[in-house]
Amino acid sequence: MTDVFGWVRPFATGLLPVRLERLLQEAGLLAASEGLLRSRLRVGRVGDILFAHSAPGAAGDAAVFLGPDSHRFARFLRQTLEGAPVARRALDIGVGAGAGGLTLLSCGFAEHVVGSDVNPDALRLARLNAAHAGLSLHTRLGSGPPGAPEIFDLIVANPPFIAGASGVTYRDGGDLHGAALALDWMRAGVDRLTPGGRFILYTGAPVVEGEDVVRTALEELVRRRGLTLSYEEIDPDIFSSSLRSPAYRDVERIAAVGAVIKG
Repeated sequence: MTDVFGWVRPFATGLLPVRLERLLQEAGLLAASEGLLRSRLRVGRVGDILFAHSAPGAAGDAAVFLGPDSHRFARFLRQTLEGAPVARRALDIGVGAGAGGLTLLSCGFAEHVVGSDVNPDALRLARLNAAHAGLSLHTRLGSGPPGAPEIFDLIVANPPFIAGASGVTYRDGGDLHGAALALDWMRAGVDRLTPGGRFILYTGAPVVEGEDVVRTALEELVRRRGLTLSYEEIDPDIFSSSLRSPAYRDVERIAAVGAVIKG
């Protein structure tokens, strides 16, 4: 099983239990590979939960990503929310395979969690991952926070933050060297918070001439809205290979950061 769903290695028909192989075939989750089969799904662990997500090479917007940032995101949530009051209603924007939302549920940080995403495949996998973990995750199709009148005690997000138009929704963060989407979600999200509610953001922050673009924008947001901000640089240098792209010609580094805005 580790070779098939962990390392996604080619395997011969008959290696898996007959019923499992048949179900995977019927769901279109097995691909032919030089006379062998290869799983279109990969299974990884974040914390104590197993997550099915896309295998390497999945095409475009059909891909559902889970990787190192998912682990850092979940760890930041656990660090930030340990000992905090339990949220009655929480939202995970861009839920993907469900790393954020299921961390909230499994750790008892929230009673009711909604996961939103523009990718129907992501929502399907998030629901399946929740069911396998014995958790109840509610999903919504769409980008950013749901519109009024829905409000939440807690909103979390790990948005795409890579600059340049790759054509992959889970990767592209828009303008401002990839920071625009994170900032758009944060600006919209603070309007969906209950009084005293919190928005927890994990993202990549481009640093230009020594200035953290995300931190500067969030400091301006909290100043104008009368909110409070705590901010942490989690890793000073991630995705360094992306700096070769023309979209990063004036960027010194990309830092992994965690921000908490409180209403």
